[in-house]
Amino acid sequence: MIEGKISKRIALFALPIFIGQLFQQMYNIADSLVVGNVLGKQSLAAVSSSGSLIFLIVGFIYGVFVGAGVVIGRYYGAQKYDMVHRAVHTTVAFGIAAGLLLTVFGIIFTPFILKLMRTPADVLPESIRYFRFYFAGSLGNVLYNAFNGIFQARGDSRHPLYYLMIASITNIILDVLFVKYLGFGIAGAAVATAISQFLSAGISLYKLTHVNDVHRITLKDIRFDPPLLKEVLSTGLPTGVQNSVIGFANVIVQSNINVFGSDAMAGCGAYSKLEGFAFLPVTSFSVSLTTFTSQNLGAKKYDRVKKGAAFGLASGVILAEIIGILFITFAPRLIGLFDRSPEVVAFGVKQARTEALFYCLLSFSHCMAGIIRGSGKTTVPMLVMLICWCVIRVTYITVTTKYIPDIAVIFWAYPITWTLSSIAFAVYFFKADWMHNFERQEQRMKAKLN
Repeated sequence: MIEGKISKRIALFALPIFIGQLFQQMYNIADSLVVGNVLGKQSLAAVSSSGSLIFLIVGFIYGVFVGAGVVIGRYYGAQKYDMVHRAVHTTVAFGIAAGLLLTVFGIIFTPFILKLMRTPADVLPESIRYFRFYFAGSLGNVLYNAFNGIFQARGDSRHPLYYLMIASITNIILDVLFVKYLGFGIAGAAVATAISQFLSAGISLYKLTHVNDVHRITLKDIRFDPPLLKEVLSTGLPTGVQNSVIGFANVIVQSNINVFGSDAMAGCGAYSKLEGFAFLPVTSFSVSLTTFTSQNLGAKKYDRVKKGAAFGLASGVILAEIIGILFITFAPRLIGLFDRSPEVVAFGVKQARTEALFYCLLSFSHCMAGIIRGSGKTTVPMLVMLICWCVIRVTYITVTTKYIPDIAVIFWAYPITWTLSSIAFAVYFFKADWMHNFERQEQRMKAKLN
C-alpha cells in the first residue's frame, strides 16, 4: 500500500473485498431466499426481524477488529514487526473471548430482545428459533472477522475472499439441503449459516498458522498483551460503539416497521437484503481506504494519503449511485424473488424507490469514515454517526410517526440522516488536522515511557 500507483493499489485491494462482500451478501441472502420460497412469508418475516438485532451485537465486535487492523497496519507501515506480532496475537485472543461471550448472550437474551422489538406474535416463535441457532455459530463469525482484519491490515484481501467464497457456496448448499429436502424448517437455515461461519474461520486460521510472514499466528503465543490490548480497544471501541449504536437505532426502526404487520416486515426485510448489494462499493472502498491511510500515515507519506482519499471517495460514490439507479429500475422483480405477494412486493419497492437514489451520500459518509478511522481518529466517525444515524434518525421517526402514521416516514429517515452525516464529515475532513494524528500518538507514548 505504501508503494506503487495509488489508484492501482487501492483498486486491486478493494476488488477482492468487493467480490468477497458479494459472496457475503449471497451468504446472507440465501437464508431469506430459501426460507421465503419454501416456508412462506411468515418465516421470511421471522428471518428479516433478526437482521437488525444481529447487526447490533455483531457490529460491536467487528468494530473492534477494525481498530485492530488500524493498529496492525500502522506498525506494519512503520516496519515495527515485533509490535505486529504482539498485536496479531492479542487480536486473536480477544476474538476467542468475545465469540464465546456473544454465543451465551445471544442464546439467553433472544426472547427478551425480540419482544422489546414488538415482534408480532405470529412471527415470534420462529424468530426466536432462528436467532438462537444463528448465535450458536457466533464464535466462528467473530474469529473469521478477526482473521479477516489481520489479513487486510497486512494488505492481503485475496485470501479472505477465497475463504468467504467457500463458506458462501457451502451455506447455499446446506440451506437448500436442510430447509427444502430434510425439512428442518427455519432452524435449518440458521444451522447452515453457523456451519459455514466455522468453516471460513477454520480455513483462515490454518492459513495464518502456516504463512511465512510477520502476521503469522503461533498458537502458543495467543494471549492478551495488556498495552497492545489497550491500544486495540482504544482504537476499535469507538467503531464498535458506533456500529452498536447504529444497530440499536436500526432495532428501533425495525420495531416501528413491525407495527405495520408481517407483510411490511417481509417486504422491508427483502429490501434490506438487496440493499446490501448496493453497499458493496461502499464497504470495499471504505475498508481499503482505512488500510491505505493507516499504512501510509505510519510511513509518513502524507501526499499519498491525500491522493488516495480523493480516488477512493470518487470511486465509491460513483459506483454506489450507479447501483442505486439500477436498484430503482428493477426493484419489483428483485423484491419478487423473495415473495411474490403483491403486498410484500409493494412495501419493498416503496422503500427502494425512496432510498436508493441517495446511495451516493451513504457511500460518501462511509468512505470519509474509513479515511478518518485509518488515521486513528476513530472517535470522530463514532460521534458523527451516533448523532446523525441514531439520535436524529430515531427522534425523527418517533416524533413524526405519531402525527403521520405512514411507513414512508420511516423510509425517508435514511436519506435525511445520510445527508447530515455527509455534511459533518466534509467539514471535519477539510478543517481538522487529522493527518498528523499518528505522530501525536507516538509523542504521547514516548512521553509516558520517559
